[in-house]
Amino acid sequence: MGQLDGKIALITGASRGIGKAIAETFATEGATVVLSYRSGADEAAAVVATIEAQGGKAIAIAADVADEQQILSLFKAVDEIGPLDILVNNAGVILEKPLLETSADDFDWLMNINVRGQFLVGREALRRMNGRDGSRVINISSDLSFGGREDFSVYCASKGAINTLTKSWAREFAPHVLVNAIAPGPIDTDMLDLDNMSAEWAEMEKQLTVLKRIGTPEEISAVALFLAGSGSTYLTGQIIGPNGGSVMP
Repeated sequence: MGQLDGKIALITGASRGIGKAIAETFATEGATVVLSYRSGADEAAAVVATIEAQGGKAIAIAADVADEQQILSLFKAVDEIGPLDILVNNAGVILEKPLLETSADDFDWLMNINVRGQFLVGREALRRMNGRDGSRVINISSDLSFGGREDFSVYCASKGAINTLTKSWAREFAPHVLVNAIAPGPIDTDMLDLDNMSAEWAEMEKQLTVLKRIGTPEEISAVALFLAGSGSTYLTGQIIGPNGGSVMP
């Protein structure tokens, strides 16, 4: 018996990185997993193949989270599978650029994906979960939402917005739907891009944490599993920080 037997979970941005790890973990625990991705069809298909090879159930659906019509189509497909129990609102992008070099187009691009995207996906998930006990929404934020960071101000602002969306939704949909966020620290994914990072810069990233290391996607998926499972029934509106001690809010 898996912790998520019989559950249907939608995970956005699930073709790689943290989303991929969460999809594989949830499937291992018995959930039927819907993987949403914007690009990287081959990568998404590989995640589905891995899950199916281990006896799990998964389907991959292409959708741009910033496009309302594509999100409505995504949820129409999810509805055909069954009632949605768990959403992991993971899709997002990062922008490293000094403020004075940041254009309005840069701002709009990032906010459309990180904030508009989480809003659209969260709205449609909560439309279906409203009033159903045991439903879970897990938004993916960042440790940078707490303290900010030079050259990342727009990204930090987008994740701060996710934190307040999380708290507002938790109040609006209580007591039936539990809404929480995960705010990871530096994690070894394509977004951090360790392979193309200088040794000096990689060491600096490690030193930002008191554990002096970069986290793994699996360490984030373990937190997501806890929030999706039966051990988190008294948690809502919380921002959980698996960050190696990079921030301690």
